[in-house]
Amino acid sequence: MRFATLATNAGPRPALRAGDHYIDLTATDPSLPGTLRDIIAAGADAFAATRRAAARSDAVRIPVDAARFHAPIPNPAKIICLGLNYRDHALETGRAIPTEPVLFSKYATTLIGHKESIVIPKVSKRVDYEAELVVVVGRKGRHIPIATAMQYVAGYCVGHDVSARDWQFKGEVKQWMSGKTFDTFAPLGPEFVTVDEVPDPHSLPIRFKLNNLVMQDSNTKQLIFGVPEILAYVSLIMTLEPGDLIFTGTPPGVGDARKPQIYMKPGDVAVVEIDGLGVLENACVAEG
Repeated sequence: MRFATLATNAGPRPALRAGDHYIDLTATDPSLPGTLRDIIAAGADAFAATRRAAARSDAVRIPVDAARFHAPIPNPAKIICLGLNYRDHALETGRAIPTEPVLFSKYATTLIGHKESIVIPKVSKRVDYEAELVVVVGRKGRHIPIATAMQYVAGYCVGHDVSARDWQFKGEVKQWMSGKTFDTFAPLGPEFVTVDEVPDPHSLPIRFKLNNLVMQDSNTKQLIFGVPEILAYVSLIMTLEPGDLIFTGTPPGVGDARKPQIYMKPGDVAVVEIDGLGVLENACVAEG
């Protein structure tokens, strides 16, 4: 199943993809949970109810070509991110291969949807791109065993970890949070794809294009820590909850590691592609 959160005149609405249309689930069946996060939390019965709603003859349909998007999960309790989780990317930065996951966080104000704009801050001259596979947590869990960790995954999204390198690496003490959490720095979408449609999240081609030029081209099989290891590790620290987002890291080719360096600027178009999950496109604009 493929879900989105659409921008409508009545506000954000969870929607289910049905061919070349989305089904506005709230308009079709107001008894359904009102957000995609709540649908995920409600589990299998709620997913089955969305299928029944989509099959109704009076289902409210929105053509895919006319859809306007929010981030699929616009209200997560947590956005957890991994750094240096592709072997070649760690090497291109000059760092050692991590022996355990490197974590940082983003916040809901960083989230934007497909075709919404990445705002280039006035105070940054080194805004970089990072194509990422994003895991959507499906069940509450703490101290999750690696062997059963995939049971806690609801599905996946295409993500973009935008990074202000001049803030991330400012001074002698690095400030990852500062560089990663500017508004609009976490494009996500267009869709949330349920786990049953992704047989192996560790074998997905992933690419980033800047103005149609391929800058990153890799595969999630290059992840240092796979999805089970990530969930097990993070759940040692905090309780994972339905709808939590985990950005799993980026492959090599980031602009900051290139010679000469390449950064995003107003007027650029950033595209992240993950085969089987979709294409996430965002234009860059100057901060007003």
